[in-house]
Amino acid sequence: MKIALLGYGKMGKAIEKIALSRGHDIVIKTSDEGGYDISQADVAIDFSVPNAAFYNIVNCFKHNVPVISGTTGWLQNYDKAVELCKENNGAFIYASNFSLGVNIFFELNKNLARMMSQLRDYDVSMEEVHHTQKLDAPSGTAITLAEDIISEHANYTEWKLETGREGIIPITAKRIENVPGTHSIDYKSEVDTINITHTAHSRQGFALGAVVAAEWLLGKTGVFTMKDVLNIG
Repeated sequence: MKIALLGYGKMGKAIEKIALSRGHDIVIKTSDEGGYDISQADVAIDFSVPNAAFYNIVNCFKHNVPVISGTTGWLQNYDKAVELCKENNGAFIYASNFSLGVNIFFELNKNLARMMSQLRDYDVSMEEVHHTQKLDAPSGTAITLAEDIISEHANYTEWKLETGREGIIPITAKRIENVPGTHSIDYKSEVDTINITHTAHSRQGFALGAVVAAEWLLGKTGVFTMKDVLNIG
């Protein structure tokens, strides 16, 4: 399939390598908003920047090109993107993390939160660790994990960085050189701790997941998630 890479930074280059190894062609590589002919592509993968992502996504809808987006920071326009996708009979997947392992981890997290919601002696906390080039904190993946806990666990209503008040999930964010991404969730009581952790060893898992999602989305219409791609949940 012919792929447009909208955003050609480190992730874009990693996606290019995986896509070529799976027999696909890269027909567009750009880090700019506009200035490209999206109609050349069978599918687009957007890992751009927040102020370009919404334009890129809408442009794909207008030209009937399925689009995968892993860009964060534009989600105030997510509902509008969903509306435009449906109006144009488009195809769209957004994920805060495309790693196949992380998306399985999301489901484990929700199931654990559901079980732990009955046990009042345990307090939950989270830690995420990423490379020093990642400036936003907490990560989009950590936010997804926290929001999924809140949806399943009646004792928690919000999350905060470094805050441990009652009803709030405290998230610790660390930035360490050459760490692709680690997310840990602890349920701690006076007698023991239950921990689940996902550790990424490289960017390749994120890139592979994005390409797999693009392969799955081709030929479909609608708004989907990685749960649909993996047939889980």
